[in-house]
Amino acid sequence: MAIVQQIVFIGTLTVAGFFIRQRVLRIRENIFLGKKKSIHDRRRERLKNMLLLAFGQKKMFKRPLPAILHFFIYIGFLVINLEVLEFVIDGILGTHRILAPYLGSIYPIATNVFEFLAFAVLTACVIFLVRRNVLKIPRFWSAEMTSWPRLDANLILTTEIALMCAIFTMNASDQILQTRSEHYVNTGVLFLSSYLMPILQQADTSTLIFIERFCWWFHIVGILGFTLYVTYSKHLHIFMAFLNTYYAKLEAKGHINNMPVVTNEVKTMLGLAPAAATPTEPGRFGAKDVVDLSWNNLLAAYSCTECGRCTSECPANLTGKKLSPRKIMMDTRDRLEEIGKSLDKKGKGANDGKFLLGDYISKEEINACTSCNACVEACPVMINPLEIILELRRYVAMEESGSPASWNAMFQNIETSFAPWKFSPADRFNWSKQE
Repeated sequence: MAIVQQIVFIGTLTVAGFFIRQRVLRIRENIFLGKKKSIHDRRRERLKNMLLLAFGQKKMFKRPLPAILHFFIYIGFLVINLEVLEFVIDGILGTHRILAPYLGSIYPIATNVFEFLAFAVLTACVIFLVRRNVLKIPRFWSAEMTSWPRLDANLILTTEIALMCAIFTMNASDQILQTRSEHYVNTGVLFLSSYLMPILQQADTSTLIFIERFCWWFHIVGILGFTLYVTYSKHLHIFMAFLNTYYAKLEAKGHINNMPVVTNEVKTMLGLAPAAATPTEPGRFGAKDVVDLSWNNLLAAYSCTECGRCTSECPANLTGKKLSPRKIMMDTRDRLEEIGKSLDKKGKGANDGKFLLGDYISKEEINACTSCNACVEACPVMINPLEIILELRRYVAMEESGSPASWNAMFQNIETSFAPWKFSPADRFNWSKQE
């Protein structure tokens, strides 16, 4: 029987590993559809951001209650997965609690810690479900949070609750079996799962063995399925947040990236740079589709957790404008996924007649942005929706000449008078002469 379990387990692990690897490679290819951009500067600062914001979740604690609950889930996810290591070893070798004899008295202590963390995760998930579906926190019910984003969050929370319940049931049945068979290693008293023992005590031994094995398989298959599922879910941020906080923009939030082609042209005209021997084709100004954005913009789209903190802080959104920074990131990710699927099936990629601008994000949305950086400041993992908005606006302004008339007048005044207002630069300080 143990050999059959080993074969089935190794087969399950191999199949799950294959599909997870395929999905990871697809995401990687999608991200690198973006423009090349070298990011190798200020490595210590980048590492610090990754440790404080992704690992330490520093910015989450601006809102203490959800931060503490999220911290329980996060720590539980990291620590409980150490127990999964034992599951994997047992599955491959056909053993049962293989680490118990080696860890001795430490094993029950570690297992009790796992159980307390599992209970914390379960409690946090229940509260999050209530906040989303009973209290209906507004940022979880805004326009872009359609049926799938809401269902996605509920599926993850429900799955985590089921996985934690499986751990308690498995441990409770295992403790009873320890008193009935010498084949079960003595784990000592497991405090929380022992409360379930009276419920299972009347079951016969064969039933308990089935319950223990079912919960064991449910947990390990659930973990593998969860790992694959999150690559299609907003919960991909579990992994991508570390990369995004490392590669995120470090300049001051008011800094706007210049376009190198335009900058070099201006410097050449002013005699500040030598003219290029062979002028290069400038390419597209700004961005019309995701392939016009840089790869770290696309990485940020995959890192979005859809928490809505950016949108809840956006002054344009708060005043009823159509703009939602969260939707900008969700649309960018959805468009990127669409291109990836097209590449897999038909090989068309971005040449499918659709574009990020127009088909996903409207001009009304990007024109509502005040460039205040409130969304950038609010994001717990340093996502920058403003960079994408500005690239889309650049395309509209420079390629389509489609900016609002008042904007075009301002652009012209800046070009001719060096100020947004239409008066001579020589008259700029006339106000100081008035009495």
